[in-house]
Amino acid sequence: MTSNSSIKAPETFHVIQLIVYIPVFLSGILLNALAFWVFCYKLSKWTETRVYMINLMIADCCLLFTLPFKAFSHNHELPRDNKCLAIEAMYFINRYTSIYIITITAVDRYIAIMYPLKSMTLRSPFKAAVASGFLWLLVISFVCLAQVLEEQQNHGICFEKFSTEPSKAALAFSIGGFFIPLIILSFCSIQIIKKLVRKKKTNPHEEKLIQKAIYIVSANMAVFIICFLPVNIGHIVRFIVDSTSTSCSVIYSGNVFLHVASIIANTNCCLDAICYYFVNREFQEASSMLPKTKSTKSMSNHS
Repeated sequence: MTSNSSIKAPETFHVIQLIVYIPVFLSGILLNALAFWVFCYKLSKWTETRVYMINLMIADCCLLFTLPFKAFSHNHELPRDNKCLAIEAMYFINRYTSIYIITITAVDRYIAIMYPLKSMTLRSPFKAAVASGFLWLLVISFVCLAQVLEEQQNHGICFEKFSTEPSKAALAFSIGGFFIPLIILSFCSIQIIKKLVRKKKTNPHEEKLIQKAIYIVSANMAVFIICFLPVNIGHIVRFIVDSTSTSCSVIYSGNVFLHVASIIANTNCCLDAICYYFVNREFQEASSMLPKTKSTKSMSNHS
């Protein structure tokens, strides 16, 4: 039987969390607030991208507000009471909603570029709002269901899995909540890049503009993979370890990897906000209406 002390994160883990989460939280709140202000008050026309970006900002901000509690719970080993379960649910709901919103934005971009005529009937701000609402309801339902099913075998400290029973819910969320969206997003992004490369060859006078679009699509895909791939690999590794190993050292190593990968995933809240500036032409145009400072001028010149 594996003891709880051999499973939980190392003592120094909360220090690493604070080092990462404090700048992520502060910069994430600032950047998301700026992006939210621009999208809500500086754009006169509602578009599909605007709808998706606002939903993504809401998910990112909600997840950001769970990070202080997450770090505090690890440091003080808070029990898994109803308050903890609510924060955990909020944390995972907003993580997977972010993944789905990013994925559906890539699909929307794919339809607009690959099928411009059909996109006139397939795309609209109203349909984007309905799709976003459906995604929120889907993720909320599955996260709450998973919490009910797994609560009986996962008592102990908040945000810690003490049970060595394989978590089928974690495996299901990794496959359905990340790897399937990863395949969809990668396919859409690669097809868009191929289309833009072909267009660049036939339109040399627009080469710089097209190249910039290629960089944006590539950067969005890279941020998605870098942030979310390690933590979902960690969930699969933990599932395999719990299913096959009784070694305390192996379980401990798998748990440490999962905790570190989770920190990387949470930086996405901040990185998303940075990508807002480059995600479409509307946001760049709206940003030009901000009061000009040295930093915003240099950013505009750089972009």
